[in-house]
Amino acid sequence: MTGNESKAHRSGFVALVGRPNVGKSTLINALMGQKVAIVSPRPQTTRTAIRAILTREEMQVIFIDTPGLHRPKHELGRSMNSTALAALQESDLACFIVEAHCPPGPGDRHIAASLQEVSKPVFLLLNKADLASPEQLQHHRLLYQELYPFAENFTLSALRGEGLEPLFQAIAARLPEGPRYYPPEMITDQPERFIAAEIIREKIIHLTREEVPHSIAVVVEELSPREGRDLIDLRAVIYVERKSQVGIVVGQGGRLLKEAGSAARREMEALFGRQVFLDLRVKAKPDWRNRAPLLRQWGYKDV
Repeated sequence: MTGNESKAHRSGFVALVGRPNVGKSTLINALMGQKVAIVSPRPQTTRTAIRAILTREEMQVIFIDTPGLHRPKHELGRSMNSTALAALQESDLACFIVEAHCPPGPGDRHIAASLQEVSKPVFLLLNKADLASPEQLQHHRLLYQELYPFAENFTLSALRGEGLEPLFQAIAARLPEGPRYYPPEMITDQPERFIAAEIIREKIIHLTREEVPHSIAVVVEELSPREGRDLIDLRAVIYVERKSQVGIVVGQGGRLLKEAGSAARREMEALFGRQVFLDLRVKAKPDWRNRAPLLRQWGYKDV
């Protein structure tokens, strides 16, 4: 290649897999330089594969944030695992994210075994490195490398934004040559209704007690511009599994729901660039996580 020739454009899909709560969504947002995936300290926050599109002049990387692989207890859990494994198969490169300060556990070993069926390169990402001593990092890295022949390994802290550039450069070097899959202005392929539902769910997760977050589903029933106004009407239903949880989500005097709604509305107005009139309702839908037809209706494809 001469100095006058431009570099070939590269593009591809990169799947991020790991146990619940290892920092996959935080890493996606850090790599993107903006929020794309919702984040919470609760495990299994991510329920579907979320594609985050990072476009530079010479490349386009589509990161796939997957649900945490775990031992499922219901149809929703099985759907989440199927979604994560399907993302592995469709990707050009996979990143196995682990906690740097912890040795491999049963869940990590299960994922490493699943990776044996993956034919593309797999990187090991030792995340939360700020919580580990140098001795722990070295020891845990060796333990993980005994589980799988990783193409490369990286030490980073997604929360602090440390160690990301070497990872990004290594990802770029592994991408195949190809065109852009998405327009350069797109940062995700998720529809606005999905994004709005996720924002609402995130705010409720942060405000509710331990047993409630896993029981919450948000369905946006209306998202439409109001005629003659620079305003979006957004109507959503928050589903829980038990009637007793309705009161928890609503809160005393409706305070919790109002606080979650206000936070969600502010974020959506910044995202959509216009005012949002938000109407939230809370309903009980018993055992919804085990009702496959309902899950498919709500957009969980791998049920």
